[in-house]
Amino acid sequence: MNTIGVHEPVILLPKEDIDLNKWAVVACDQFTGQPEYWQEVEEFVGDAPSTNNLIFPEVWLGKDDEMRIERIQKNMRDYLTRGLLREHKGFILVERSTMTKHGMRTRMGVMLTVDLEHYDYSKGSNSLIRATEGTILDRIPPRVRIRQGAPLELPHIMLLVDDPEHTVIRPITAAKQYLKVLYDTELMMKGGHICGYAVDAERASTMQKALVALTNRENFQKRYSLKEERPVLLFAVGDGNHSLATAKAVWENLKKTLTPDSIKNHPARYALVELVNVHDEGLEFEPIHRVLFGVKRDFFATLQETFKDSVSFVNCSRELMIARVGGDSTHRIGLITSQGYGIVEFAHPTKNLPVATLQDFLDPFIKSGNAHSIDYVHGDDVVCDLGSRPGNVGLFLPSMSKDELFKTVLLDGVLPRKTFSMGEANEKRYYLECRKIL
Repeated sequence: MNTIGVHEPVILLPKEDIDLNKWAVVACDQFTGQPEYWQEVEEFVGDAPSTNNLIFPEVWLGKDDEMRIERIQKNMRDYLTRGLLREHKGFILVERSTMTKHGMRTRMGVMLTVDLEHYDYSKGSNSLIRATEGTILDRIPPRVRIRQGAPLELPHIMLLVDDPEHTVIRPITAAKQYLKVLYDTELMMKGGHICGYAVDAERASTMQKALVALTNRENFQKRYSLKEERPVLLFAVGDGNHSLATAKAVWENLKKTLTPDSIKNHPARYALVELVNVHDEGLEFEPIHRVLFGVKRDFFATLQETFKDSVSFVNCSRELMIARVGGDSTHRIGLITSQGYGIVEFAHPTKNLPVATLQDFLDPFIKSGNAHSIDYVHGDDVVCDLGSRPGNVGLFLPSMSKDELFKTVLLDGVLPRKTFSMGEANEKRYYLECRKIL
């Protein structure tokens, strides 16, 4: 077995004459509270070949699911039969630039396949590839129905590697002017710009050697100041945790039907991902906010019933709310309603992160029927807009430091779900590359 679980992929790209601006659409789990976004995508794409016809935007889940899944898989087979995809064997360097509230940001990644035998999403996992947040098992079955029987996978999975010396990806980036350009396009709906380069054999070998070096046990122990020896964590799932978990679940079921020889090389054993260095200057961790819909009880009054005198609230402007969220010994979270903005402060939190303090309250609040539903949203404007609508409550959260991610996962296990986002919604991966899994 490959010791780092990384394999050279065979990637399918759209033919050169396909309009990439209409081909590539954002990850299916974005803008789930904004159906108007996906309606605009459909209008923009029209009848053109597009990954929008090959994915299931989660905003539509629960609306004719089986018919949509059948149509998606039919479209995949149709695109293959019509020869709309061209084959590229090898790693791809991905350069993605996006205009954000902080200015222009550019991140570099590498498209590769990982061996799902090296990944385990169960709680307490010590696998080489690990989830960073808890996997919600109820979210896997509908995704399994989409992937099972599908001839293609389209990834929005981003794996992170902790490479402070930039030994893995930067040597490829430094030589990008010598690499063949495979695609180069603007992305729809304010997605920025993306360019893909074919990684040559020499730099591919250098990358894999650098990854192997990061698994050196002695250096691993020193890097995280570990007192006890722990299994090496090489890759942490940054985005697409449930998509990777779905690929794993489908593979585990399929594996039971295969011979030992078939297991080794079956394409479904592997998953196509983008690898990004957590220390990449263009990668920022953004908070994931919460919006409650159809709230039936006074939200702060219910907080007081739970936390008693240790919770307080003060009205403030939107600007002050954004500036004040966070905290160490106390946790401060923004509260948005149709009446305005404010800060909720927890004087004696029992958790390390404000998001954990909040989520422990939200889970029973929702389960008890105090709100119709909850959504996890990216971006200051989105949570403020949705939270200020009558009947809703927006909860504005601070971001966490990306430098502590790997050590936190090593020492404390998975983070509370939806703790952080790598960039805002328009910075997420756009579906451009495909791969055969049948």
